[in-house]
Amino acid sequence: MAQPYSLPFDSAPALEANDLVKTYPGGRGKPRIRALDGVSFAVESGTIFGLLGPNGAGKSTSIKILSTLSRADSGSATVAGIDVARHPDRVRKAIGFVAQKQVSDPMDTGRENLVLAGRLQGMTAQDARARAVELLKRFSLTEAAHRQVKTYSGGMARKLDVAIGLMHRPQVLFLDEPTTGLDPEARSEMWTELEAMARMEQMTVLLTTHYLEEADRLASRLAIVDHGRVVASGSPEQLKDGLHGDAVFVELAGETDIADALRAISTVVGVSEVIVDGRTIRGRATVGSIALPQLLGALDEAAVPVASATVARPSLDDVYLRHTGHTLSASKENAA
Repeated sequence: MAQPYSLPFDSAPALEANDLVKTYPGGRGKPRIRALDGVSFAVESGTIFGLLGPNGAGKSTSIKILSTLSRADSGSATVAGIDVARHPDRVRKAIGFVAQKQVSDPMDTGRENLVLAGRLQGMTAQDARARAVELLKRFSLTEAAHRQVKTYSGGMARKLDVAIGLMHRPQVLFLDEPTTGLDPEARSEMWTELEAMARMEQMTVLLTTHYLEEADRLASRLAIVDHGRVVASGSPEQLKDGLHGDAVFVELAGETDIADALRAISTVVGVSEVIVDGRTIRGRATVGSIALPQLLGALDEAAVPVASATVARPSLDDVYLRHTGHTLSASKENAA
């Protein structure tokens, strides 16, 4: 199990989870499902912290406990220095929360949704209107402010959800899968907005995601969660640098027998951690540029046809593979 993440210098964490355990009923006659199995992490103030993992890994359960939407069976957690179990009302005033599902009212306009959110948080009508104007401009929604949200595109509606979470200037913002369901262009636009938001608001953000690119681009620190446990933590670069050597990918052609390919690859010195993912075989090599020609030669000698072969520097998917034994895409399929 990964060691709990500690802050890089002596400062009170904006978010802290200590050995969180959470179980749910497993159904009639079935054992309880252990959603969290001792999750621990700490988040430095003013940073974007990512929880990375497939659906069902425990990300959303962690965020629900920290935002007071659920209670842990055991363990403890604090947000902005406030114990979430003892003082949930104080925590709710200190946080913003953007859930996976749309939170805005589709029958109201964008401006009406924002003003209502501000008023519910105790803002005066004047302050709520002024803040709404500011956020509509920041998220490029000014021209659509008077339109009902049901006319918004998916990307526009998601931007509005984030703006609603920011209305009362929270100390900590929770973003639970903020770009799920968006097309690549809308997702990229959202990433740009989130980066700008973090700089301007100078708040702590906890981001849950199963998109590797999203975690790599947005999070300054992250934790990889698998089966309710934190299996690795650190900055994206630290995690990738922890993998020595290169990743080697070979896509097999036609109806090649995978077993034949694996036997051939096993004869190549310096290739390890070989994993089969469909028709793709991936492994690690100390020096990829040397290992790849040898690997292709072994496959050719064994009459194993190859469609393509590449060498790449370590990625977060490689980190995930190292710590969980499977790729993130395979994890998502198994969780579905």
